[in-house]
Amino acid sequence: MKVKITREIEVEIAPNVYLNGADLSDANLSGANLIYSNFRNANLRNANLRNANLRRTDLKNADLTVADLVGANLSDANLRGADLTDANLTDANLSGADLAGVNFKGAVLRNADLSGTNLRNTDFSDADFGYANLKGAKISDLDQLAKALGVVVHK
Repeated sequence: MKVKITREIEVEIAPNVYLNGADLSDANLSGANLIYSNFRNANLRNANLRNANLRRTDLKNADLTVADLVGANLSDANLRGADLTDANLTDANLSGADLAGVNFKGAVLRNADLSGTNLRNTDFSDADFGYANLKGAKISDLDQLAKALGVVVHK
């Protein structure tokens, strides 16, 4: 799959690609098979990753602000410290992913699979978790998650 990174550059994107620190803002990677790839510290701001296969991909500290990740497979991925502010993860599979320290502020995670994830020290402010699967997730701030889910926790 070829992807236009800027107006002038087009590159081949395939599984197991190494793009540590790359600027892929506004890139169209929809449906791409990026399994086992490295996007550490990459700028994926406003990128289209709809239905992309990012299984076991390293996205540590990546900027995914306003990214379209609808239906994306992020199972067992490393997103530790990533910024997903206002990202759309509707129907995304994040099962088993490391989401520690992720910023989900304003993100949409409707019907997302977050089972078995590490959600410690994660910011859920104004996030939409409607119908999300959180079975077996490790959560450090139950009050913050409850607020995002719109539920009251009685202590």
